[in-house]
Amino acid sequence: MAHCVVPEAEAILDREFPVLDKGFIRLVDYLGGDERVVQSARVSYGEGTKSYREDAALIDYLLRHRHTSPFEQVILTFHVKLPIFVARQWIRHRTARLNEISGRYSVMKDDFYLPASENVSLQSKDNKQGRSAEPMDKDLSAQVLASLKAGQKKAYADYTELVDEGIARELARVNLPLSLYTEWYWQIDLHNLFHFLELRLDTHAQLEIRLYAEALLDIAKKVAPRCCESFERHISGGVTFSKEEFAELKRRLAGAEGGKNTADGLSGKVLDRFEEKIRSGKQI
Repeated sequence: MAHCVVPEAEAILDREFPVLDKGFIRLVDYLGGDERVVQSARVSYGEGTKSYREDAALIDYLLRHRHTSPFEQVILTFHVKLPIFVARQWIRHRTARLNEISGRYSVMKDDFYLPASENVSLQSKDNKQGRSAEPMDKDLSAQVLASLKAGQKKAYADYTELVDEGIARELARVNLPLSLYTEWYWQIDLHNLFHFLELRLDTHAQLEIRLYAEALLDIAKKVAPRCCESFERHISGGVTFSKEEFAELKRRLAGAEGGKNTADGLSGKVLDRFEEKIRSGKQI
């Protein structure tokens, strides 16, 4: 099996892709690409790489039917700078390897995240873990940003004072806020990256981590474009239905009337979720 070199990926190695106000993602290294997925899938048959169209069709088949092991052969290593609150969501994905900067050994930089004014919103009334989509008063938004900035400035000044007085760095850091930027190296295979992206590209994910997910996908497209095309077609752009929802879909295709109180159809919130999937193509 030949070493896979992807010219498009080589061209972006170590290039910073900006995210948020001070963050970034860099592709540090990669192992394999579309060709490696194809080689891995065909190894049991002893066949080499075929035409571009045949390879793309094979990749599409593998992803559509969730034959995931060939995608684990492709590995990407990223250097990421991100706010700590984003990192704490990110770390929930435990199928990667990472090494993060340590505030016990290093003096943390004066780098804090401030959202853009248009992204400052009230709490959503129908989503307990999200912000409202309604525009916010500009004066109130400015007050919020000023308050956040003042808190960050005070916290870092206190931190610096403690460090200068010789207090242990592992203690001096404890009052630093979640908006502080951290950095890590994050290595993950393509299959598990797709799982990360499936969840973090979703509109229900927090805006800030969605922006990192979008940058990750753009970089992954340079490494394995055909795999990413299939991912967008079947996973991020696809919808799955529950047993009850699928039965309702078949009823409608057969010409039956849908309704919230029909004897054979869905009812209540289940029907609402089904209707939303049909309208938007999004998982609910």
